[in-house]
Parts: sequence; C-alpha cells; structure tokens
Amino acid sequence: MSAGTVTRADLSEAVYREIGLSRTESSELVEAVIDHISAALLRGESVKLAGFGTFSMRDKKQRIGRNPKTGEAVPITPRRVLVFKASQVMRERVDSSLSRK
Repeated sequence: MSAGTVTRADLSEAVYREIGLSRTESSELVEAVIDHISAALLRGESVKLAGFGTFSMRDKKQRIGRNPKTGEAVPITPRRVLVFKASQVMRERVDSSLSRK
C-alpha cells in the first residue's frame, strides 16, 4: 500500500490478497461498494458501517462569512455537505495506536 493515502487501487489489492478474488473481481467489488455508498448518500440516506462509522449528508443554511483579507461580509450560499462520524470502536483503535507511539 502507498504511504500516507489509501487509494481505490490499494483497497482492490488488499481484497485481492485477503480474499483471493482475481484483481479484476477485486477492483469491481471495491467500485460496487463505493457506488452503493454514493448512491445511498445521494438519496439522502445515512450509511452506517458497524465498527467504522457513519456517513451522512447535512444541509447547511445560508450565512454571512468574512473575507479574511478585506474583512468584507460575504454571503455563503446554502449547500449540502458530506459528514463522517467515526464509531466509538474506530475512535478507540485510533486512540490506542497513538498512545503506543
């Protein structure tokens, strides 16, 4: 796997090594999972992966922001944003790996 960032190719390679599917089947499986998650989010559904976390869409209202350079008030348009909340299990894994260093 590459250092720093896990890519789709890295996930496909991990499936290939761990499960034993062909590289093509592994890649198709990873793509299918990502497509399914994306489609659910676009439909407004939350995606909960036990032991990992929850992906959901959140609507942000219009608000007034400031241009940091000029200090001028600028309206920020309403938008939808993707939110990820890590599960307690994932947070504990990350915390324990940091404490071992």
